[in-house]
Amino acid sequence: MGRHPHRHPLRRASPSVGAFAIAGLALLLGASPAAHAEPVAVRFIEGVTRGYLVVHALDGKSLGQGDLTQLARNGRVESRMVLRFHDGSLHDEEVVFTQNKVFALVSFKLTQRGPSFPTAIEATMTGGSGEYVVRTRTGDRDKEYRGRLDLPPDISNGLPIVLLRNLSAGQSASVHIVAWTPAPRLIGLDIVPAGEDPTRVGEETRRSRRFELRPKLSLLLKMAAKVLGKMPATQHCWVMADPVPAFVACEAPLAYDGPTWRIGVVSPTRRATTGSPR
Repeated sequence: MGRHPHRHPLRRASPSVGAFAIAGLALLLGASPAAHAEPVAVRFIEGVTRGYLVVHALDGKSLGQGDLTQLARNGRVESRMVLRFHDGSLHDEEVVFTQNKVFALVSFKLTQRGPSFPTAIEATMTGGSGEYVVRTRTGDRDKEYRGRLDLPPDISNGLPIVLLRNLSAGQSASVHIVAWTPAPRLIGLDIVPAGEDPTRVGEETRRSRRFELRPKLSLLLKMAAKVLGKMPATQHCWVMADPVPAFVACEAPLAYDGPTWRIGVVSPTRRATTGSPR
């Protein structure tokens, strides 16, 4: 298939990037669970990763940059993504998961603050017990939510990109995530292959696989969402179509009430100085 219509060309691929946060799939009414949802099987073992990220608006305007680090130790994978925005905002996400035949969430922590996020949030969640604590601030109003969710084994906050890289060609998946609205809500998420697009790697053009990430809504909720103007948008992510997959980019909001942004990878380059060796 050709390039997805009305999408900007993808310019750069990277070495394999691990856990990547996909947020912003919330619907204030909640959602029905995904049909036949189950954990995604491990095809590629996650290990040490260091990624460099950039954030752009869909019109190409630069919004910020960040880092992704990942370590595998003591039978767990610890991943952290930090995005620093030009306006001083911060998105900081930490995910711990296991990879024993299937990917399983151990813990999740999210911090967002600054002008890019009208609602500041600090959220923590434990995968096994489902316990959560959410603290928010909007203007000068503070709120706190505490409780426990009955989480299914396929809960995948912070894991969609890991899951995409482990899907074979043409394979789809249905999982669950907790959406912070800011009160936590469990929703289904369908991950569906949607063709291939050309992607620039240096001076070469290669193929990347495009996926659509679709919140799973019942017919009743879908009708209500349309009436209220709260339909969550389908999101898009790309991974290289090579036998060894690599993350390319995602177009998704980072907050439930936020705009869609493009989060992609960038390679470090040496900055030449006068008199420095080439």
